[in-house]
Amino acid sequence: MNRIIQISIFFLSTLSIMSQNSVVPASKYICPPCNNSCDQAEYDKPGVCEHCNMVLIKKSDSKTIAFYLQDGVEVLDFAGPMEVFAYAGYKVFTVSATKTPITSQGILKVVPDYSIKDAPKAEILAFFGGNSNAAANNPDVIQWVKSQKNIQYHFSVCTGAFILAEAGILEGKTATTFHSALDNLESSYPNVDVRKNVRFVDNGEVITTAGISAGIDGALHLVAKLQGLNAARRTAYYMEYDNWKPGDGLILSDDNPYQNQISISDLEAYIGTYQFTNNSEIEVTVNPQDGTLYAIFDQLAHPLYHENGDIFSDETNSPVYFKRNDSGEIIGYSRNKDGELFEKR
Repeated sequence: MNRIIQISIFFLSTLSIMSQNSVVPASKYICPPCNNSCDQAEYDKPGVCEHCNMVLIKKSDSKTIAFYLQDGVEVLDFAGPMEVFAYAGYKVFTVSATKTPITSQGILKVVPDYSIKDAPKAEILAFFGGNSNAAANNPDVIQWVKSQKNIQYHFSVCTGAFILAEAGILEGKTATTFHSALDNLESSYPNVDVRKNVRFVDNGEVITTAGISAGIDGALHLVAKLQGLNAARRTAYYMEYDNWKPGDGLILSDDNPYQNQISISDLEAYIGTYQFTNNSEIEVTVNPQDGTLYAIFDQLAHPLYHENGDIFSDETNSPVYFKRNDSGEIIGYSRNKDGELFEKR
């Protein structure tokens, strides 16, 4: 967290929304849930929470997600996406067939927040692998899944797809699952178009992922759909998930968050050496793997995410305004729209 405070000094002086006209929205911003007093705090601008230093999100972007967990559930299947969704600002609660503690992989004991009899309404339902037959073969669980109304998204990791398939959620859809369970899913549910060698499949309102670590990719993809690609990139950066390849899955929906990205060739105009504080310098370069600018200083690479035009944002969601001369060449950046120019050398 201290690194975020340090970065705030880099490009912080104004905490405004990234828009061509730099209009401050009426939106309220909140801290991702951290079980502290700041969970109740609201802010008028983006930035970082003054109490826990987490990057603020729009209050309207927060979602409620029910994680269904069965005894024997795979740890990383649910822990990876839980980390993603929690940092993205979503409210996650756990559900199981009963409130009896379950054991993940024979090691980690988890006490479910709710049973299927008293679980509150959720906007997103998520299911995970590891003894998933215990849920898929439980008529009460399947009936609970079917009874949930107005679900915005169904999400599964690994063999959690079998629970969705048994509930009819995957009927006529395309899906994937853990590599050793692909043939079983295909033979057991012939009306599901099972795909191999993909990290996730996005049908629009139903997202299934391959096994274990692929759940992180699917969760980041869902964040990108709900909050925009840069929100997902900030989450991946916070988690130090450096190998994430945005969009590395089968996307069959119209709401593709990876369309209309700035090209690598256009980003190259910003590459160079710039003035920094205390007569020091920073190097701005581009990472071709994720299509993101990085400002390198103090031996660390800090991302700069393209918003629109010559406006970027840093990992604290604070603006960076690059400036051009009359010939259209980048000549520097400022910390706010009309602030001091740090020249490109």
